[in-house]
Parts: sequence; structure tokens; C-alpha cells
Amino acid sequence: MKDLTQGNEGKLILYFALPMLIGNIFQQLYNTVDSIIVGNALGKEALAAVGASFPIIFLLVSLIMGISMGSTILISQFFGARQLEQVKKTIDTAYIFLFFGSIVATIIGLLTSGPILRLLKIPDEVFPMAKTYLDIIFAGMIVMFGYNSISAILRGLGDSKTPLYFLIISTIVNILLDLLFILVFKWGVAGAAWATVIAQGVSFILGFIYLHKTHELFKFELKKMSFDRRLFNASMKIGLPAGVQQMLVAGGMMALSRIVNSFGTNAIAAYTAAGRLDSFASMPAMNLSAALSSFAGQNLGANKPDRVKRGYLATLGMATLISIVITIMIFFFGKELIALFNTDPDVIVIGERYLKIVGSFYVIFSSMFITNGVLRGAGDTFIPMFFTICSLWIVRVPISAYLSKTLGTDGIWWGIPIAWTVGASLSIIYYLTGRWKRKVVVKKVV
Repeated sequence: MKDLTQGNEGKLILYFALPMLIGNIFQQLYNTVDSIIVGNALGKEALAAVGASFPIIFLLVSLIMGISMGSTILISQFFGARQLEQVKKTIDTAYIFLFFGSIVATIIGLLTSGPILRLLKIPDEVFPMAKTYLDIIFAGMIVMFGYNSISAILRGLGDSKTPLYFLIISTIVNILLDLLFILVFKWGVAGAAWATVIAQGVSFILGFIYLHKTHELFKFELKKMSFDRRLFNASMKIGLPAGVQQMLVAGGMMALSRIVNSFGTNAIAAYTAAGRLDSFASMPAMNLSAALSSFAGQNLGANKPDRVKRGYLATLGMATLISIVITIMIFFFGKELIALFNTDPDVIVIGERYLKIVGSFYVIFSSMFITNGVLRGAGDTFIPMFFTICSLWIVRVPISAYLSKTLGTDGIWWGIPIAWTVGASLSIIYYLTGRWKRKVVVKKVV
């Protein structure tokens, strides 16, 4: 557990974010390895199947994981205020909710995977593989929820290093199982799905054991667990807007996917490959934002708003510098990076265009995420949700649909940075008003 209320703000946030960043790189690495192995060993149709499945998985997971964000913010604020008994009750409540939530998500996912794929206009040559991949991922939903919830709890307690170690182990397991299931056992996309589920299971088990054995106050004891309705309502008040926002993001991704899918298998495969690389590029900003949320939560809980402002500016500077470096790399090596996934010339051309158009605006993306990190750390999650609705559904989806009619796939890609620009502008303007400071749930009594 790490106290983020003392010391140099920029260094604290950077050191706190680095383990999360490295962990997410490893987490994204096994998704990327899945795609590289699938794209080269099984072809562009299989690569398209894996990519087409992602928005659907994200939609189902997003609401419940978004709601759990409320628990994370409560944990960080209670910890900053040194109310440890409330931390324990919040953790118990989150465990119970996520357990039942994962079961519901699995059932819904298995019942709706086929109809949703049809709704998204998945090509016939891709549909069977996409459904197989989806169903296996849904079957393992409980371990996915389990690991992410434990990681969120540890981050709320100021511990971002421990989940990294478990994730490195599971990433190695996933890569080895990918090679075994796909290249040796010839299980196709099913092998990639099972490798992912098993790897997440390893992360979950290791994280659960660690939290149980190491933190005496938070030891898992089934008979003593209790569901605190008051804390659940408080976490819902904070987390439900974030959950709805995540669902709207997922819905927007599905709407974009439907547009992409109408351009055929080459476009879907290129979108999958470029999306994997795009995920790597966006991770520094996303993890700095998550670190800033914990930092802001603890310092606002400790009644130190000046430290939050200094931390925000320091984080914004770091994210901007990193984004510029990534953009330069994308411009020089975009074609070679896409070719890692599939060597089809059409796939490479479409994917490279995505990277150059979207990659030019990573600074805008990072500014949006960093600013929203402060707002969420304060518990002000409704406003970021509203801004996301505006930038996604009023800007990105309509513009992508409209421009795709004249610019083809390039038009789809241009909708993404235009929406980022609108979202970042709205978030920064709201941050400057200072109204988010009134949303703090817990403050230390001095």
C-alpha cells in the first residue's frame, strides 16, 4: 500500500503508473501475440474473426467493470482518509457484486453472441470462427472479472507493482499456450481463445492468493463477508456513470465495426491489426490517467487539492512528451508494424492509413484522458460520461459513417481524431471551472 499524499507529485504519479503501464503492455502483448499468430498461421479471415469479436466482449464487460471503478475510487479515498474498516467493507461488497455480475455477463454473452455478430454484418467466411472465439471468452468471464477487480483493489490501496508480476507470468503462459494450441494441436481460433482464458485464470488465482495472504485486514473469509448496501449505493453513484460511459464507448466501437465490416475481410483484418498497435500507443496516457485518479482520490480525501493541480500538470506534460514520440514512430514504421500481423498487401495499405491518420492526434487523446483522470479521482464521473456521449455518438459515429461514403475506410479513421478533439476540449474547459472539487465523497477530518 502506497501513500500518495506526500512527496513530489510528478515522480509519485510516474512511479505509480509505470508498473501499471508495464503490466498493461504485457496484457496487450498476449492479445497482440494472439493476433500475430492467428493472422500468420490461420490467415486474414481468422485475424478478422478475432478482431470482430473484441467490441462485443468489451460491451458486455464494460458496464460491470465501469461500476467497479466506483469501488476503486471509494477505496482510494477511504485509504487516504485512513478509514481502513470502510476499505475492508468496500472490498467485500465489490467481491460479491462482481461475482454475480460475471455470471450474468457469461449467460447473456453465450445467448446473444450469434445475433450480435449478424447485426454487425460479419462476413460469412468470418462468422463461424468469430462465434467460436466469442463463446469461449464468455465461458471464462469469471476469471477475467476476478483478475481485473483484484488489480483495481490493489491500485486503490496504492499498490500497482504486485499485479504486474502476476501479469508477466500469465503473459508467458498465454504465449506458450498460443503456440501449443494453434501450431501444435491445430485448434484454430479456439486455441487462441482458450489460451487467453487460461492465462487470465492464472493472473486471477495468483492475485487472489496474494491479497488473501499479504494484507491481514483484507483477508478473504467467506463466512465473514458482508454486502454493505450503503457503500454499494455510494460506489454505484460514482461508478454507474462510468459504467454507462464504458458501454457507450463499446456501443460506439460496435457501430464503427459495423461500418468497417461493410468494407469486407481486408478492412476488418487491417482494423484489427492497427487496433492492436493503437492500443499500445494509447496505454501510456490511459495508465497515467489511472495513476492520476488514485493520486487525486487520496489527496482529495486528505484535503490537499493543491497537490492535485500540480499532479495534473505534471502528468499532462509527461503524457504529451510520450505521445509525440509514439506519433513519430508510427509515421516511420507503420507499414512494417502492420505486416507483422498479415502480409496481404491490401491489409497493409489500409492498416497503415489508419495508423497515420489516428496516430497524428495522440497528443489530443492523452490530454482528454489525463483530464478525465482528475475528474474521476474526485468522484465526478457523470460529466466525463456526458462528454463521451457527445464526442462518440454526436461526432465520431456520424462523421465516420458520412466520410466513409466518399473517402472509404479513410473516412472511418478520420472520425476518431475529430471526436477526440471535441472530447478533450470539453473536458479541459470543465476542469478549469473547478466544479469537480465539490464531488469528493470522503475527506479527512483535520
